[in-house]
Amino acid sequence: MVPCGTKDFLSLYPFDTMRREKLFKYLSFGLFAVITAILMVATIMEKLYGTEYALENIYCAHWMIALWTAATLSAIVYILQRKLHRQPATLCLHLSFAVILIGALVTHTTGKQGQTHLRIGELTNQYVLPDSTIEKLPFSISLHGFEVTRYAGTQAPMDFISTIVIYDNERIEGTVSMNNIFKHRGYRFYQSGYDNDEKGTFLSISYDPWGIGITYAGYAMLLLSMMLFFVQPDSRFRAALRKGGVALLLIFASATANAREMPQTLPRDVAEKFCDIYVRYNDRICPLQTLAIDFTAKVYGKRSYKEYTAEQVLCGWFFYYDEWKNEPMIKIKGTEVKETLGINGDYAALTDFTNCDGYKLETALREKDNRKVKDFAAANEKFSIISMLCTGTLLKIFPYTEKETDGITWYSFAERLPLEIEPDRQLFISKSMGLIAEKVAMCDYASVETIAAKIRQYQTKEGGNSIPGEVSFKAEKLYNSINGNRPLAMACLTIGIVLFFIMCVHTKESKAKRVAAIILKTVAWGIVAYLTLQILLRWHISGHVPLANGHETMMFMAWCSMSLTPLLAGRMRMMLPFGYIVCGFTLLVATMGEATPQITPLMPVLQSPLLCIHVLVIMISYTLLAVTMLNGIAAVAIKVTRKNTEEEIAELQRTSILMLYPAVFLLTAGIFIGAVWANVSWGRYWGWDPKEVWALITMLVYSAALHSGSIKAMRRPMFFHIYCILAFLTVLITYFGVNFILGGMHSYA
Repeated sequence: MVPCGTKDFLSLYPFDTMRREKLFKYLSFGLFAVITAILMVATIMEKLYGTEYALENIYCAHWMIALWTAATLSAIVYILQRKLHRQPATLCLHLSFAVILIGALVTHTTGKQGQTHLRIGELTNQYVLPDSTIEKLPFSISLHGFEVTRYAGTQAPMDFISTIVIYDNERIEGTVSMNNIFKHRGYRFYQSGYDNDEKGTFLSISYDPWGIGITYAGYAMLLLSMMLFFVQPDSRFRAALRKGGVALLLIFASATANAREMPQTLPRDVAEKFCDIYVRYNDRICPLQTLAIDFTAKVYGKRSYKEYTAEQVLCGWFFYYDEWKNEPMIKIKGTEVKETLGINGDYAALTDFTNCDGYKLETALREKDNRKVKDFAAANEKFSIISMLCTGTLLKIFPYTEKETDGITWYSFAERLPLEIEPDRQLFISKSMGLIAEKVAMCDYASVETIAAKIRQYQTKEGGNSIPGEVSFKAEKLYNSINGNRPLAMACLTIGIVLFFIMCVHTKESKAKRVAAIILKTVAWGIVAYLTLQILLRWHISGHVPLANGHETMMFMAWCSMSLTPLLAGRMRMMLPFGYIVCGFTLLVATMGEATPQITPLMPVLQSPLLCIHVLVIMISYTLLAVTMLNGIAAVAIKVTRKNTEEEIAELQRTSILMLYPAVFLLTAGIFIGAVWANVSWGRYWGWDPKEVWALITMLVYSAALHSGSIKAMRRPMFFHIYCILAFLTVLITYFGVNFILGGMHSYA
């Protein structure tokens, strides 16, 4: 008998090498599947029971940490069993996730986070942890000064700046502002709020001397390995490329009028001239035209009302209130609201909101347990907006420089003006709009334009640096005139769907198809140019990269998809219908709710360039994932409608693989760039927000499709395609489900 010491220890294990490998494979993928399912449930539990419940009982629970640890260790063992050291980029890619998780564990066990409140001149050496525990600092800190900077001509905060002094054997002075942290002895200070009198500040404090460094090292490994993966000769991506795949280029991807008589308003050209007046709206100075478009879209649901432009609608309500109050143009949602107002259709008149007993919605709005309170609140908001316009309080069109603060405040003619305003200015502010109303009643439209021009001259003179330049004014007017994307969205969807079915049924090439392809590529470039103009104009108007909300990111995704379409259509047969479908869908989503979402100053925490990169790579990833989903639908359609299609379906799979690798890598990079941004802005790189969690779920779900070497089912083309179709549900939940159902810090996106 051979002594045990002369044998490999593993040979005593009852399974052979292949079985051991299979055991750890099932264990690894099984544990990560369980974790993914738990994360899905956790976001629902957070919605039902609150964030603290989810953090304590699921996300940060000891059993969850043990589950992550077991999954990571089993994955490492499986990687070693597979001998991935022969593929350095793949090995580094997988190990980087282990390093990131180790960093997260170190942060969880040794890091501290809290908040302190400072008043000017006060000294403290302690801060409060989330569980209300008082923690002492190894030094003292005081607030030397505090300042709020605001956007020109508005009260909207642009930045909060705290000047602090550290007393630690020596006096150290520093500043803390949004996206600008102050560090001392491993402690990092972040600006999180301030007192109403602007003499005190709230600072977030983070102490994590080891975890951040380990985590960032993992991010660096991840980035490097993802770049090396695409040049690794024996990767699955290169294999698909050799089998005839495409060379993927990733670049920055009316209601019918009824027979009733229309209410009166100003002629179109006069209304347009009147709406050239500046107005303070949504904490920015913009043409009155912008407010008119938002007003019409909010009240009616579209940018225009029958044959009237938005400018005519605003002027109609303001100058011809008695006629417009009877016009059924206020869009109402919710059966209970309609019953309360006593209307049969989807539109109500302003007079429907009141009766002899008073305001009809008052009782419903007081009932906080009303399940339909959101619909009642929306109807009430529309009533309030109309009331504010008709009484003039919405039209803040008269700037005045306050003598005490030297700041510019914008007033409406209906507001009580400061006593120090000179009598002639008071007279001009209080009487000019009334004079225009008189000229409107007399149909003296030339005088209307003259007085409106004088108001604009007054604004230019008194508004100072709060008034946008002439270039910005014209840019916003141009943007408003071309930003009607619903018809384009419907046209793209129609073209894409029709083309999709044609290409699934008729596969033979013909001269007519080649000519049609050339025409559609040319049209695609035209759409790209049109969307590029919109994005650039919005960028110029808002002063920041337009990637800060749902409308802007959907517009960018439409741009990405249509940019990729003509580039890839030559080598990917189904790219033309896919590109048009994705572009049409994203444009349609961008136009939902409001025809023109409000353009407001960007909140300070969103001004970081990391945010732009984060959103940009995420949206490119979503675009590519949408193409893999459509590829799957095409494969199913081809399988159902024709015979002997195995090679064609396999080719679609190879194309999807070429899309999937960069899509998942970009999604992963986007998640961790967002983590760095969060760490710079709030002092923590992961907060278990629903959007973060579902982005992680999406990454885990799609990662499984990349592991065909371990998951045999993924090698079968039809299974792969069906999986990609179902996996896209995670993208939809991440982007739409979180925004509209789960909520969280990322609801604005």
